[in-house]
Amino acid sequence: MGAVGPRAEVRNSVIGASAVVPDGVHLDGARLPDPAADADASSEADDDAVGGRPVLVVGGAGFIGSHLVDRLVAEGVAVDVVDDLSTGSLANLADARAAARGRSELHIHTLDATAAELAELITLRRPTQIFHLALLARPGPGALDHGRSFTSMLAVLDAARRCGVEKVVVALPATAIYGYPSAREVPVKEGPLQPRGVRGVVAKAIVDLLTVYREQWGIEFTALAVASVYGARQRPEGGVVAASLHAAARGEVARLSGDGRQTRDFLYVDDAVDALVRAGQRGSGLVVNVGTGVQTSLRELWSAVAPDGVGASFGPARPDELGRFALSSVRARIHLGWSPWTSLDDGLTELRAR
Repeated sequence: MGAVGPRAEVRNSVIGASAVVPDGVHLDGARLPDPAADADASSEADDDAVGGRPVLVVGGAGFIGSHLVDRLVAEGVAVDVVDDLSTGSLANLADARAAARGRSELHIHTLDATAAELAELITLRRPTQIFHLALLARPGPGALDHGRSFTSMLAVLDAARRCGVEKVVVALPATAIYGYPSAREVPVKEGPLQPRGVRGVVAKAIVDLLTVYREQWGIEFTALAVASVYGARQRPEGGVVAASLHAAARGEVARLSGDGRQTRDFLYVDDAVDALVRAGQRGSGLVVNVGTGVQTSLRELWSAVAPDGVGASFGPARPDELGRFALSSVRARIHLGWSPWTSLDDGLTELRAR
């Protein structure tokens, strides 16, 4: 890993030489270097680089990923971010870039998570841990888009196998992997995965793939089954909390699917990031639920954010709509030493204050 000093870098989707503008942002990579030559050239610099070998965050310019990068940089960890900026934004990394100056090392690579160059990047940078937060990020895309998440995971694991990555941590949508739990099964505990729809099938396949690489090649993993995360930087289309706050700020009527009595487990992003960081060192070989265990209906959510006199409209329920859902985090408490600390009321108050 070439030492760059206390500044942030942005590279485009090819790894190579680039011009440096005054603020330390790398633009316009020109070529792919020879991996063996670069690995040799960077090995000596690794010992002196701030934070040592880096941590790689795939999807690091996105909603959750950028908050994780903030946390890692604040702790003095050297970080490589990979993001194609299709839903993420460099603006999400403004705080991390400012904090990295004089404290940590931050490289930002504009790169698709399924691109062949990602494996080369992993080989060159030799991260100790990889956080893959670009898996099944949205429920909307079609089956082929979900399949790309599996392809990306396979490429990451194969590169990790070749270059000594110690741990891979992934975040998966909990609502897609536990089927349709009955009321008495909520909050849901970890158990046999019962995928719901194509998204859930791919999520289960990713867990199976992680298990195989752990058993055959010793690559440790933790798969976090994450509740409905909300917080700063989330786009309105990214979650029901962000959508509700967006509508409320404009005095608009919320448009909710179904009757609004379906419940979800809303997890504040700072709490989710704390679980991710802990999973980097603990919980190996496990699927671990990360949620509050508290059910909140969509009607209750809207009542908490809506201006006086602004109601909600209700449309047909989606064919695959879950009724009641929340997660038990007992395993997270035991194996990660993690518990949520932000109530929904406190989280909403924090967001309104921004």
